[in-house]
Amino acid sequence: MTIEIAIILTPFIMAALIPLFYRRLQRSFIGWVVLVVPVSLFLILTTYIPHIANGKTVSHTFEWIPSFNINFTTYIDGLSLIFSLLITGVGSLVILYSNFYLSMKESLHHFYCYLLLFMGAMLGVVFSDNLMVLYAFWELTSVSSFLLIAFWHHRKASRAGARKSMTITVSGGVAMLVGFLMLYTMSGTFSIREIIADVNQISEHALFIPALVLILLGAFTKSAQFPFHIWLPDAMEAPTPVSAYLHSATMVKAGIYLVARFTPVFGGEMVWFWAVTGVGLMTLFWGSFNAVRQYDLKAILAFSTVSQLGLIMSLLGLGSAAVHLGYSTSSIIYTQATFAALFHLINHSTFKGALFMMVGIVDHEIGTRDIRRLGGLMSILPFTFTIALIGCFSMAGLPPFNGFLSKEMFFAAAVTITELDIFSIENIGIFIPIIAWVASILTFVYCVIIVSKTFFGKIKPDVAEKNPHEAPFGMLISPFVLIGLVITIFFFPNILGEYILRPAMASVYPTFPVAEMTPHIHAWHGFNIELYMTIGVIVLGLLLYRYMKYWIKIYRIFPQYWTLNAMYERIISSSENMSENMTKRYMNGNLMHYFIYIYISFVVIVAGTFLLLEAFTWNPSLDAPVENFELLLIFVMIFASFALLFAKSRITAVLLNGVLGYGIAFFFVIFRAPDLALTQLVVESVTTALYLLCFKYLAELKPEQSSKRVKVSNGLISILVGSTVTLIGLAVINYEKFESISTYFEDSYKLAGGKNIVNTILGDFRAFDTMLEVVVLFIAGLGVYTLIKLKAAKKGDADT
Repeated sequence: MTIEIAIILTPFIMAALIPLFYRRLQRSFIGWVVLVVPVSLFLILTTYIPHIANGKTVSHTFEWIPSFNINFTTYIDGLSLIFSLLITGVGSLVILYSNFYLSMKESLHHFYCYLLLFMGAMLGVVFSDNLMVLYAFWELTSVSSFLLIAFWHHRKASRAGARKSMTITVSGGVAMLVGFLMLYTMSGTFSIREIIADVNQISEHALFIPALVLILLGAFTKSAQFPFHIWLPDAMEAPTPVSAYLHSATMVKAGIYLVARFTPVFGGEMVWFWAVTGVGLMTLFWGSFNAVRQYDLKAILAFSTVSQLGLIMSLLGLGSAAVHLGYSTSSIIYTQATFAALFHLINHSTFKGALFMMVGIVDHEIGTRDIRRLGGLMSILPFTFTIALIGCFSMAGLPPFNGFLSKEMFFAAAVTITELDIFSIENIGIFIPIIAWVASILTFVYCVIIVSKTFFGKIKPDVAEKNPHEAPFGMLISPFVLIGLVITIFFFPNILGEYILRPAMASVYPTFPVAEMTPHIHAWHGFNIELYMTIGVIVLGLLLYRYMKYWIKIYRIFPQYWTLNAMYERIISSSENMSENMTKRYMNGNLMHYFIYIYISFVVIVAGTFLLLEAFTWNPSLDAPVENFELLLIFVMIFASFALLFAKSRITAVLLNGVLGYGIAFFFVIFRAPDLALTQLVVESVTTALYLLCFKYLAELKPEQSSKRVKVSNGLISILVGSTVTLIGLAVINYEKFESISTYFEDSYKLAGGKNIVNTILGDFRAFDTMLEVVVLFIAGLGVYTLIKLKAAKKGDADT
């Protein structure tokens, strides 16, 4: 096993071990044991930085299903290294924070198990070179995030938020899977590197654009892009450490990773440019616009996350223009949009992770996140106030914090892109910097709201009565590490640019010279349009906040009934009602109706298909002669069948049914199939014995009390089903349109080393089917055993 595969599997192994050892540890120690995993992985991954910074990559392949071209191939380059460092680094801080945040009364072993599952799945996503393996890990992130969001499952809102997030992200994942299969159809490989190398051969394929759209659907749903963003605010019902991890640094960045990874493949297309840029800008604006109207601190951060993800996505869209232009001195400037996206990706993880932890501290110590009930906490929570101030100033794009640097680069890219004369930018490109600027103003407004409404002003009476106090030191460590990075990156950004961002740029633009694509980051560029835009953001942002009571009424223009969230709820509700009504029509509890539906469907589909294909052909002259004893056995079975219809007692019905079963066994003997005959005899004997054992528990057999019309219709259906089965059996005897499959199995000795065809089919050709049948029997046995044990336990409790 290679180190890279071990990095992916370690969280899964630890998650599997937690249920085994957590009872042997004190509850307070579980988190500290789990903390060893992300810290160790982070330290191991840092050793890759010099190697990757020198332009090298690390790849290993473990053959999994080579016949289908599906192998577990790990690939570490600059892009995957950024995400893996965020996954393990922020994961370490989140687990450290959780040790102090979560109560000892919580189900801690479940929490850390789910968190490790998610961590391993995210590492699998960013390290996988094979599309199918990537998809498997992708959906595992949805499943594990569902478990984390619904961790407080006793809350209705937590369950609803988990269902919504899983519904939307899994739906997008299925669309992405179809896109991956289209890429395989075009390229003949599941390897992302091979697809990138072969992009010139597949770009003219008819499936290229459909694959592009479907893959973007997966990315947009996972990264909460408009209009799929509605799951993210509801997912805030999860514990704060989950929000700090999933919804600021990892899960929501998976879609960002996917877009960056596939930019070399689709970046040259106009559809990709406008879809990624347009959706990103719309998400940027809509997230910031809705964040201003929220009262819950976590809801404000949720919509701010949506907005910031839109900013990063739009930058990746702008940067994809360089792929279309190809390498040239003039096109290098547009790659800086992608550089800004990757830079802001890291910056956002630092300040947003710190802000989520800050909100968790406020909620933990004060007991509320409602800004209408908060205020004056600066003197009570001075360290928490420092975290909020630095984090919000960085998110607003103010110096001396890292958010200022990437926000300036965002403005520069938005202004520069208007100079292009491709993709019709000359017509509507002017809206790009305008939307970016307006959204940044709103971002500044909600950042001021977070700080001022929470920490300035007077303390509310109900809060003062609770004797609030600063968080314990352990809970402050993680957010202080993150805001320390916020400041450090501002003063030493080029260390990050040289060793982390430059290799990632080489992954997005594999044919471009890396040195020319990596700009030298400066905090001061003189008085240029980006600085004027930032000054405008501050001035107008302060004015809008000061006079908010006059314009906040604008939100009333948008009726609640027509919001995306309300529309989603109506769609889900109507779908559930329609499903319930449809189900009630056929699932009415009447067993006879179920048989009627099954038999009618069988006759219509099977008999209809045979009629349309003119497959009902029978030539009696080609059949073997029927002996007298065979005719006698047939008449006995026919007599038993008719007698069964008129049986007036259970014992008679059971015995007649046994006659039919044993008659079939005799036919197997006649046709020289002793193993089938033996199987049939055993099954029939066991079935008859079970009937007789349960005889006294069976209800008395009563004559059917049905109308003549029902009896006639039932008889007609029976005749049609019997006729269909009989005609099919006769038709396949001498069917000549296709070669019989039996000729393949006749060579069983050569193919599988077995002389008995039936045994070979069961044990070799149908090995998986037989194995699953055994598993079903095993599960049924476990169920019976459990029921017996529960009954015995209840009886024991009653006796005591």
